[in-house]
Order: sequence, then C-alpha cells, then structure tokens
Amino acid sequence: MKKWSIKSILKEAVITLLMIFIITIGLNYIRKPNVDSRLPDIKLTSIDNQEVSLVKKEPLVLHFWATWCPTCKFEASNIQDLKDSGIRVVTVAVNSGSSKSIEKFIKERGYDYIVINDYSGELAERFNVTAFPTTFIYNSNGHLEFSEVGYSTTVGLKARVKLIE
Repeated sequence: MKKWSIKSILKEAVITLLMIFIITIGLNYIRKPNVDSRLPDIKLTSIDNQEVSLVKKEPLVLHFWATWCPTCKFEASNIQDLKDSGIRVVTVAVNSGSSKSIEKFIKERGYDYIVINDYSGELAERFNVTAFPTTFIYNSNGHLEFSEVGYSTTVGLKARVKLIE
C-alpha cells in the first residue's frame, strides 16, 4: 500500500486542478456562442431608463445573466468589482422579469452596474447566447476579443481587459 506524503498529495492536487482547468477551457470553447466579431451600434435602455450605447471608444465587458441562474448570482460580485475598478460594464438580464424586480434584485445585493432588461430574450438571441452567464469583452474599436460561457473570476476578467487595452 502506498504511503501518502505531503509532496505526493500536493502533486495529485496540482494535477487534478490542471485537469479541471484544461477541461473548463475545452468546454468554454465548445459552448462559445457564434457571434459577429463587431459590436453592433445599437442604443438600449437600462432598467433605470438611461440610454446606453454599446459602441464607445473604450473596452466593454458585455455580460449576459439571469436572476434565476445560480452561477450568475455567484459571479455578480465579480462583475461589480470590474465596474468598481473603472472598467466599462453593461449587463443584460435575460428573461428575469420586470425592470422593477431586477432593480430590486440588484439593489438588495448592493450592485450598481448598468442593467438592460432583455425580458423577451431578443438581445440574447441576437448575440447567440444560450447559456448563462455569458461574457463578451470588446476592445475600444468594438471588436470582440474574448467570450466566456460560465463562471469567470474577477482576476481572469480584469486580465483579459488589460490584454486589450
């Protein structure tokens, strides 16, 4: 019978984490939406009735989520951290009820990022979003640089934005 030492336990843990990381990257690639690489020049209205233009001369994190999505709830603080660090963030709440209920959801958790209510799922469909959360990162010229399906860490999102600045 093999004796487990600290070194062998650490080695197994590192190998396991590496495998999880590789599998996650593969799954994200497979689930990645097939979307136009140019950000559409559209104007939207936020849940607090502000006009929001997606195209500006700065990077954009466009985040699709839903109030009923457990992973989205867990990731929401990461999105707030991006906004708080000065990164331009626009989020889209898909099939999540009325603007008032979404606003209540956001305020109860202390978030203040921009939220568009995609009550019918039309905007998600336009971006071929079928799984939540889905995050797109566009450069300052409106060109898609990264897309991520599923949970993303704050560090990972900030690193991707930093790469395109």
